[in-house]
Amino acid sequence: MEIRVQAEAFDAGAELNRFSAGAEGAGGVVSFTGVVRDLPGGGLRAMEIEHYPGMTEKALTDFAAQAMERWALSDVLVIHRFGALAPGAQIMMVATAAPHRRAAFEAADYLMDYLKSRAPFWKKEITAAGADWVAAKAQDEADLDRW
Repeated sequence: MEIRVQAEAFDAGAELNRFSAGAEGAGGVVSFTGVVRDLPGGGLRAMEIEHYPGMTEKALTDFAAQAMERWALSDVLVIHRFGALAPGAQIMMVATAAPHRRAAFEAADYLMDYLKSRAPFWKKEITAAGADWVAAKAQDEADLDRW
């Protein structure tokens, strides 16, 4: 299990290749890479992501450990960036490896739902008009009900 919270960009392809090569006993590897999306109609200069070091890593480690136990995964990778990120920049990546594909898919989906709704990150959208904190969405909370 590897959890990284970092300001630096990452190469999703290289990360996935490295992760897959080390996933012993895996019959399936699933990955998801999230990118900063622009606002409808454009205008986003940056998404600024803040977090509390230590607290964030602990929460992400707990989510990954819960997924590994629930689905008997071979391995988990979670990378999440912080700082000011431009539209189109990679913001995060989740990869899961399991003996069977369904477990890898379900665990990746579970991790994404928990990262989106429970990970201690705070996001601010920066535009020419100023900055606004991103509010939690009802759908993100409702997605947790599946688990």
